Amino acid sequence: TRLVKPANVRGLRSLSSIPFPSWASYDVNAVGTSTHQVENLAAGTWSVPSSSMAVPNPMDKDSPPIVNTPLTSSSELSPFIDSLSSCPKSGLHNPLKNVDRYLMLGDVSRRAADVLLSPEGNEYFSRAIMSCMPKSHGQASGEVRVTGNFLANFASDQVRFLARGFSVPGDHDGQQSNGYRFPYGPVAIIAPFNFPLEIPVLQLMGALYMGNKPVLKPAEKVSVVMEQFIRLLHDCGLPKEDVDLLNCEGAVAGELLNSAPVRVTQFTGSSRVGELLAEQTRGKVFLEDAGFDWKILGPDVGDVPYVAWQSDQDAFACTGQKCSAQSILFMHDNWRSTDLLERIKENASRRSVDDLTVGPVMTHTTEEILAHTKRILDIPGAELVMGGKALTGHNVPSCYGMVEPTCVYVPLEQILDPRNFEVVCSELFGPFFVLTSYDDSSLPSVLSACERMSHHLTAACVSNDSDFQAAVLASTVNGTTYTGRRARTTGAPQNHWFGPAGDPRGAGIGSPEAIKLVWSCHREIIEDRKVPEGWVQPECT
Repeated sequence: TRLVKPANVRGLRSLSSIPFPSWASYDVNAVGTSTHQVENLAAGTWSVPSSSMAVPNPMDKDSPPIVNTPLTSSSELSPFIDSLSSCPKSGLHNPLKNVDRYLMLGDVSRRAADVLLSPEGNEYFSRAIMSCMPKSHGQASGEVRVTGNFLANFASDQVRFLARGFSVPGDHDGQQSNGYRFPYGPVAIIAPFNFPLEIPVLQLMGALYMGNKPVLKPAEKVSVVMEQFIRLLHDCGLPKEDVDLLNCEGAVAGELLNSAPVRVTQFTGSSRVGELLAEQTRGKVFLEDAGFDWKILGPDVGDVPYVAWQSDQDAFACTGQKCSAQSILFMHDNWRSTDLLERIKENASRRSVDDLTVGPVMTHTTEEILAHTKRILDIPGAELVMGGKALTGHNVPSCYGMVEPTCVYVPLEQILDPRNFEVVCSELFGPFFVLTSYDDSSLPSVLSACERMSHHLTAACVSNDSDFQAAVLASTVNGTTYTGRRARTTGAPQNHWFGPAGDPRGAGIGSPEAIKLVWSCHREIIEDRKVPEGWVQPECT
């Protein structure tokens, strides 16, 4: 089956029809003409609560809603509370019980990977993503591919390898200490809107691999994607009782966390909500929250076309709605003599609503984005480099933001001014970044700015100068940092850790280390079996 590369994807109406999978309930061919009802899943039973929310078509306000998402009420939480309560603290499996489940989950992962990595499966989930979280076909297809590769990584025996323990000889014959990775039991996952498949799948499967029973609360506007993935997991052999899917507003999810014996909550989203959850759960959280992500261009200039292309991708792909998006670019003065900025502007100008290389901002209105731009332009010495205007000629609902890819230059000394720092270094989840410049003598000021930032997710040190790299890397702490000429900020593939650093609550994703950190805890069992012959009771101590 040939992958369809769209020329115009407004409402996905121009795409050719694709086969409807036997396990699916959401017809991506019908987007724009009918409305799908998303369902909840609790204790293996699919159901629809008494109330639902109509999710508008993000590309066409005049077409029918794409889905009706359940708005589960507090009075309808009992099945979820009972389901989570059925799982003991020792989990559905652990290294000492139900070990056959490690193999079962490896087999489920292999089968699901086969679907996502097939042309038909990739296209189905790409369309599902694009229907509710508009992004280019290349971005959506890449999200499906990374998710499929992750599942393939944990096929067969790889799941039980995650639970690998260790032993240490004791003080005397018959004594040995054994370290195990144990699950938490009932756990919760609260997932964001911007990666409707990749982020929730990687965390959900990590929770399952280690023996936990998760309830997943996806973002309401994109929950249809995970509804379909869970149906795929069932078709691949996952017991229906293993995962619960709860669609509700945040306050109701909070009530579930208070009422059910949830041992750990993993949250991906805004820092404000993350801090509220940390307080509500008394610290029993793992957070992958906001990222104001910096990129530093070093003094060694080179490969200008590539660096310009990567900067455009980092800042504006997925309309800037990535927690790893390039938020601020520190440019060494040596780059001023090149056409770097002209190339970035040229690349940005090629982005179009027609192919969704730029599209709706799901969490800010146009007015809010332009107001933030104006606040930064009001800083002395600030200049508009590109953009700063609303997009026109579309039919996107007014609740979403539509702006041109935007960059504002702010002098470094003004960024460091306490009166400006907070507004300049506030993450705007959209196609926007701040540009500034520095020279050799002001590198300490750049590093001071990085130190003052509150969140440390991704970063890029674009330099092949080993001394410069050492100076930057030794003084910064971002959890996922790229370095070298090809350094980027937007890197979340399946082959390395992705997550923040500098916060003991930080959640990783994707790698074996991330899965073990977030979804298991250490348990030590000490064997002491042999009483020596001729043992004599000593005096009391």
